[in-house]
Amino acid sequence: MITDRKIVEVLQEGLNLTPTPYADAAVKLGMTEADLMLRLEDMMEQGAIRRIALVPNHYAIGYRFNAMTVWDVDDDSVDIMGDKFGQEESVSHCYRRPRRHPEWRYNLFAMVHGRGPEEVEQKILHLKSLAGQTVRDHRVLMSRKILKKTGLRLATNEGKLC
Repeated sequence: MITDRKIVEVLQEGLNLTPTPYADAAVKLGMTEADLMLRLEDMMEQGAIRRIALVPNHYAIGYRFNAMTVWDVDDDSVDIMGDKFGQEESVSHCYRRPRRHPEWRYNLFAMVHGRGPEEVEQKILHLKSLAGQTVRDHRVLMSRKILKKTGLRLATNEGKLC
């Protein structure tokens, strides 16, 4: 019997870039695609996995300039502003964080991407205009290098499925 752990171990390596990525994964697991899809649905309903998502390499597609913007937004407006920022094409992720007074007063974070520094600057100005009076202050933290972005990875037994 294929365990949920084995399914996660196979899928965490990424899906094949083919017309049938789940069928390909099912073959690796020795099961049918239909059975794999049912198990994934069950795992999502149980909360064992939250999502299966595409993680593009924005550097490879020309977006080489990136900035984490941090915003000091009224607490009553931070969710609304997060929704607005998150709908912008230039923002890949946006989230609320607790303030760490007195050193860090920012409670809204939004990652902005562009093809050049001027483009990123214009997109940040656009975010500022969206925020209006709800923003007391903001800072821009420019990326200097790409970091490896992955989700949780389960350890395998010397490369073998456990």
